[in-house]
Amino acid sequence: MNTLPPVPGPLRLPVPDPRARDLAPDYAGMHALVDDLVLPGEASMYVMSALETSRELIRHSYYRYEFATVAVTHSLFALEHVLAERLAVDEPLGDLIESAADARLITAELAAALAPCRSLRDSLGQGTATSGALTPTRAVAMVRAVFDAVSVLLRPPSAAAATAAGTGGAPPGDRLGRLWEEHRRAPFPASFRGVDIEGVDLVLLDADIAGLVQSEVDGGLESAGVAVLWRCIADLDKTLPLINEAYCTSYFTGLRTLARFVAARHLPTAT
Repeated sequence: MNTLPPVPGPLRLPVPDPRARDLAPDYAGMHALVDDLVLPGEASMYVMSALETSRELIRHSYYRYEFATVAVTHSLFALEHVLAERLAVDEPLGDLIESAADARLITAELAAALAPCRSLRDSLGQGTATSGALTPTRAVAMVRAVFDAVSVLLRPPSAAAATAAGTGGAPPGDRLGRLWEEHRRAPFPASFRGVDIEGVDLVLLDADIAGLVQSEVDGGLESAGVAVLWRCIADLDKTLPLINEAYCTSYFTGLRTLARFVAARHLPTAT
């Protein structure tokens, strides 16, 4: 017997979150934002469920902006589960990621991309960030790193090792294009405009790196530009630990990943 009271009239349709108005013209437009978050077919039901929920939370951030941040933290359930199984240890997530990188199960670049995800979860748990910390666009980039890591970890050991060694995965040009597009779509942290940390102006640092990356995309940096890029990376390494806001940290961590990827393309080949 149904004891619930009758619903007073038709249910109202959800109202789009005004903060999402620049993301897509309508809810259907959100599909393109998450289209390339493809579930790994070889994952367990638990992992598949966590990743799929994360993807759908980003899609539904059209109606509730905070879902984007929740999507990142929820995706970490899948990552932590897969890492613990693959490494056969029960450790904190940060230690698991570090161990996987040391064992060459994931690349150092991918481990760096996962760092802001873990940092965000810690900040939320400590009360230093809120569920509105991320834009959906930035959340996509962070959840994509989790999808990529899970996919690599679920491959047979030989295939995962090849990817970690840099012989598998997407061609370098494709990877650069994706990192560059993700950065271009991510808004600069508004509250950090004009902020100077240890003598480094964050806006100018962002602009300098963006100009150097664009030069690489357009045809390749010359040696002088590569030297400037490494100095910018040094400035990022100096300022990142001093940033105490979750989105700004994730933004500049992503910028550092992009900058290091470009710089690494100009390292001399070992002989």
